[in-house]
Amino acid sequence: MPDVSFLQLSLIVGLAAVSGITGGIAGYGTGALMPLVLVPLVGAKPVVPIIAISAMFTNSARVAAFRKRLDARRAVIALVCALPTCVLGAWLYTLLSGRGAAVVIGVTLIATVPLRRILKRRGRRLGTKGYAAGAVVWGIVVGGTTGAGVILLSLLMAAGLEGAAVIATDAMVSLVVGVIKLLVFGLAGVITPAVLLIGLIIGAIGFCTTFLARLIVERLPVGAHTAILDAVVLLGGGIMIVDALWP
Repeated sequence: MPDVSFLQLSLIVGLAAVSGITGGIAGYGTGALMPLVLVPLVGAKPVVPIIAISAMFTNSARVAAFRKRLDARRAVIALVCALPTCVLGAWLYTLLSGRGAAVVIGVTLIATVPLRRILKRRGRRLGTKGYAAGAVVWGIVVGGTTGAGVILLSLLMAAGLEGAAVIATDAMVSLVVGVIKLLVFGLAGVITPAVLLIGLIIGAIGFCTTFLARLIVERLPVGAHTAILDAVVLLGGGIMIVDALWP
């Protein structure tokens, strides 16, 4: 991973603050937005471990901020179904080349946008079996990519959760899954001192901004924010794929 200058580090800090606020409001943001600045600066390979480290802070903050709305039953179902496939996904990611990692991240970012919209448009609740099956698929995707948190959000909403309950439950599941990912990445030797430092910086900023997000979560028009974020995700994912395939 190349050295990061002070100016580049400032850019990371700035986007971490923005993504921390949006993530605290919409339930996702860090995994979708941070790769847009991290990939050009540090390369694709370290991105997933960096986001996994930072997510430990941001998800802990979301659980603390919205703990009263946590749906423990759905969190347990998701964890039981997703943890085994998460380990597989994280291990597969450690085998990818830098170019392969960029393609995987880009495709995932783009795919999450229509997937979320399709589930929302159908307006149907998932039963326990459907929700569990979706968690299995989400496990392997989230194990080896960033930005896949929106899939879990969509599953939770399709299962009938709304508002802060979605954010709290998603954060609890993602927190446990993040521990598993870090164990796999640590054993594979992909967590270097630079990866750890950047992950800790992003995570510390995200932890603080999550509580700011809680103050405005009832005031911000979520629909407008989601539309803007979707556009950024689609553009960023496309750019990463193009850069990987035509360097």
